[in-house]
Amino acid sequence: MRGERVLVVGAGVSGSAAARVFAEEGARVLVTDERPRDELPLAAELEELGIEVEGGGHEPSQLGSATLVFVSPGVAPHSPVVEWALARGLPVWGELELGARLSAVPYVAVTGTNGKTTTTGMVASCLRAAGIDAIACGNVGHPFPLAAREGHEALVVEASSFQLWFQESFHPKVSVLLNVAQDHVDWHGSVEGYTRAKARVHGAQGEGDLHVGNRDDEVAAAISREAPCPIVWFGLGEPSQGEVGYVGDELITRQAGLDAHLGPIDPERAGYRADAAAAAAASIAFGASAEATGMGLASFTPARHRGEVVAVAGGVRFVDNSKATNVHAALAALEGVRDAVLIAGGRAKGVDLSPLAAARDRLRAVVAIGESADDLVRIFEGLTTVRAAGSIEEAVRVGFELAAGVATVLLAPACASWDQFRDYAERGERFAAAARAMAEGVRASG
Repeated sequence: MRGERVLVVGAGVSGSAAARVFAEEGARVLVTDERPRDELPLAAELEELGIEVEGGGHEPSQLGSATLVFVSPGVAPHSPVVEWALARGLPVWGELELGARLSAVPYVAVTGTNGKTTTTGMVASCLRAAGIDAIACGNVGHPFPLAAREGHEALVVEASSFQLWFQESFHPKVSVLLNVAQDHVDWHGSVEGYTRAKARVHGAQGEGDLHVGNRDDEVAAAISREAPCPIVWFGLGEPSQGEVGYVGDELITRQAGLDAHLGPIDPERAGYRADAAAAAAASIAFGASAEATGMGLASFTPARHRGEVVAVAGGVRFVDNSKATNVHAALAALEGVRDAVLIAGGRAKGVDLSPLAAARDRLRAVVAIGESADDLVRIFEGLTTVRAAGSIEEAVRVGFELAAGVATVLLAPACASWDQFRDYAERGERFAAAARAMAEGVRASG
């Protein structure tokens, strides 16, 4: 990349990592961001490396003599800066394109509407159990280009639809499509645009590669069938030959001539069970043994805000699934729950929330929060008890009252958090803190 003049759009984690990599590879780099210069925490560090940093927005003049534009994951294809670059005939790369050009080792790619982070972590755990130096990277928070230069034997890359859009060279040895449901319509412009982005996970694959597809998800399965390489199917039912699935609670693989038991998986966690099946299929396809795969799954600990019980107050369990930021994820979170009080709402990202009504038989009540509270009240009115709350703390109080000492209060918002919180993690932390305070109060009064 020596001699390239790169404009990096976005000074967040992904953009700043890319800027460092470009500079270390010999390119001249300018980083721009919509935030003011003094609000960019990594600006000083970048400038010490000889990287220019400009805040306050993006202008056509910043393209200057650029030969390449790198966009951070939050930059949409229809953004003015992307349109300016394309009008000038400049290549536009994202994190996956840069990582793919740098990587000298094979990698697994995991995408889907839900479960990406959990599945990515599971695969990395399974490969390490097999004695392979593997690391999870990409959309999990550790940028793919950095991981590609760290000397690992294998990489497991979480790939979002945003990242998949801006790449041409991404070529995983094993690709995984977990599921596809309506999400990020505001960013992609349409449901079709979103599904086209997901299909790019296997676009560069060919002979000698493998794709892992979900036989239980009709939309995802149709995309998987277009893969230009052999497919290993996973699901929640009993697997046929060449597939991965379940007999009772036991995870079974019948791929690659195997007929092996990989261990029991919690029957009340439907989403987690699907992730485990996909991870097993991908790990064995990559080269891990069935024994190592079972060990890797058994030792894996999920990240926070993905279904953890954060408090118990007077017999009421409070469950934090703040990472359920779309309808598909919220329905998966409800799959193993009965008699739940659902706390949902936030920024809907242009998505129709009415499919949540399909879970009404599992619900005792709904507490609606955030920008979409009025929509949720309309959806559930007449189906179950529904109340609106002005804050997450109020939602916890109302949820506890509606639970009446017997139900589970589940935070599964089906929406983004940006209307009221910095991110889903802050939303989950505040929910957990309010739930623990409620539990303390109940104990003190008892």
